[in-house]
Amino acid sequence: MDYKSTLFIKEHRRIIIYIKQRELEQRMNQTLLHLENVWKIYKMGEVEVPALKGVTVEIKKGDFVAIIGASGSGKSTMMNLIGCLDMPSKGSIFLKNKDITKLSESNLATLRGETIGFIFQQYNLIHSITAFDNVMLPLEFLEIDDKTAYERAKKILDMVGLSDKTHHLPTQLSGGQQQRVSIARSLAADPEIILADEPTGNLDSVTGKSIMEMFHRLWKEEGKTIIMVTHDLKLAKYAHTTIELKDGEIIRIDKN
Repeated sequence: MDYKSTLFIKEHRRIIIYIKQRELEQRMNQTLLHLENVWKIYKMGEVEVPALKGVTVEIKKGDFVAIIGASGSGKSTMMNLIGCLDMPSKGSIFLKNKDITKLSESNLATLRGETIGFIFQQYNLIHSITAFDNVMLPLEFLEIDDKTAYERAKKILDMVGLSDKTHHLPTQLSGGQQQRVSIARSLAADPEIILADEPTGNLDSVTGKSIMEMFHRLWKEEGKTIIMVTHDLKLAKYAHTTIELKDGEIIRIDKN
């Protein structure tokens, strides 16, 4: 290859990298999720226990966020609120500019189902049905037509490297394969946000690394907004933004 051809290829790659970086920056100028002075207070008899205290944070579209903190810091409570699985005691939560506290149960369920895909530490797969049918479930809940749902589930299982395991039951799969099914299920409805709770907690280090690399590809190449709750500081290094909680309050927000 001559000098001019080599120079052209290098310049072409540089332009592609620049364009992708600009696309990422443009996505991250849009606020997807906004918590404003959010409190979550649990009542235990006569005693009130605040799990979150005055949390205010914005999560931009296309960001990769790690929420970290010690046990009891409020991570799980914040995850439930971000995932619209619980309501704040005080304050407001805006998902795609909609105040979730003012939505009906039906409208909230629809917004949650279309916008957020969940990945759990325990996988939460239904053991009596196949990997393929587990991925199909959220599409059935959203009443996607059968042909579209079938093609979508097939494509996603192939994307996560499980095209040869579609008819296996979860009990016939390894932990890493079950988590891949869980990831495929979270992607089924093509949500903007992937919310992952300790996604590698039950996996060995090699399998955990492959799962984190998959998250990184979903963020960089698919433009997904990843929100990951973890106590593992090594995993947090994969993220672009790190939010640290202590005693129910945000003590720092860093950009990696």
